[in-house]
Amino acid sequence: MVKRVVSKIIDTEDEKKKKTLDLSIKEGSATAFMSSAGETYIVPYALALNANNLQIGFLTSFVNLFGSSSQVLGSKLSYKYQRKKIILFSVLLQSLMWLVILGLGILVWKEIINGYAASILVVLYCVYAIIGNISGPSWFSLMGELVPSRHRGEYFSRRNKIISLITLIATLISAIFLDYMKGMGLVIAGFAGLFLIAFLGRFVSFLFFTKHYYPKNKAKKDSYFSFLQFIKRAPGNNFGKFVIFVGLINLATNLAAPFFAVYMLNELHYSYVWFTLVNLSSTIFTIWSIPLWGKIGDRFGNKKLLEIGGLLIPFAPLLWIFSGNPIYLILTAQLVAGVGWAAFNLASSNFIYDSVTPQRRGICVAYFNMINGIGVFAGAMLGGLFAQYVSVSFMNTFLLIFLISAVLRGIVVLIFTPRIKEVRQIDDAHKESVFKYIVVSAPRPFYGMLREVLSVITLSNRKSAKSVTNR
Repeated sequence: MVKRVVSKIIDTEDEKKKKTLDLSIKEGSATAFMSSAGETYIVPYALALNANNLQIGFLTSFVNLFGSSSQVLGSKLSYKYQRKKIILFSVLLQSLMWLVILGLGILVWKEIINGYAASILVVLYCVYAIIGNISGPSWFSLMGELVPSRHRGEYFSRRNKIISLITLIATLISAIFLDYMKGMGLVIAGFAGLFLIAFLGRFVSFLFFTKHYYPKNKAKKDSYFSFLQFIKRAPGNNFGKFVIFVGLINLATNLAAPFFAVYMLNELHYSYVWFTLVNLSSTIFTIWSIPLWGKIGDRFGNKKLLEIGGLLIPFAPLLWIFSGNPIYLILTAQLVAGVGWAAFNLASSNFIYDSVTPQRRGICVAYFNMINGIGVFAGAMLGGLFAQYVSVSFMNTFLLIFLISAVLRGIVVLIFTPRIKEVRQIDDAHKESVFKYIVVSAPRPFYGMLREVLSVITLSNRKSAKSVTNR
């Protein structure tokens, strides 16, 4: 009798977890609309508000520093409050911030605010990031408990693939809409329309979070340790070396990251559609490659996946130097960026799950993101100062920044990847050549995407034929 009751409780809990994992994909899909219509267009919005290069650097640097710092606060809150309260509070307020950012555009459009609009945007976006990041540690620890360890690569690659596909479509539609509004002389109104969609996307995400299953929080006060203690221990342990590695990669990356948009819009004079197509191309390559990376992570370990991503990402900014042609950039730089960052980011998140106990996941991911935020802050600040005040005669200033970023990324990868050890136990059966596995398996995601597209077309044709028959 007791066994049956226990079995029934376990089955019920498993059903709740499975339902929540399905809801998480829907929640992420709703958040993709916020990202596509909102976050993607913050830099173009700032440029429309006449932001200079230093302010663009601030927009990335301060936002990431304050946002990641708020995760430390979020991790402390997780020891006092249930994750559900933290997540719902954070997500709801973050959605409302889009209405405030939208309101700034209306004030500029009505010429109530002019000269200080870009600076006000930096402040508002910092507040947005702080509010949104408070829920980060709680969400991360929640997903760590819900997703079985042996299926993390598979689940998160599937979730990321769906979210990336929605992001691609929504971002492209947003670009076409924005170009149309620009042609009518209503570009600020166009941004306001996009930010309204961003608000709705995040609010729907909030509604999905209300339906999630939240197991009792495993975080205990005796598992807490300070950021200073973490920093002191970091150089001497495997997880600490991993955190420093990713933080330095973010520093090197964000020397250049804020200025690809500026370079395309101000130097190459791309339309919003071409600007978006170049940006979205990396998302397409991410969608194509991420199922493969999920299988490789589960099969060969996340250290191997970090090495593959680390090998590719230094080349992404380097390829921008040779041509500004959008087709060239899509087929070279964005291909390398999409494939490389898909591997690196998936490996990074799953490495944390494998390295840290459930009780300390929230605090460890907060400190991980804090180090990353400092890296992003330092990189974007240095890049912004360089772009604003350094002028060279032998090449475009932005291209020089891209070159420096590429070299620094490569140096960090060469120094740190040999020093990081795999955490997960890899079966001997899975120790075949990863290169051989990639060569054999790489076409499969393409065929999978092709089957999905063909199935959609077939279904559409069947519906059309049925409609004609009914008429």
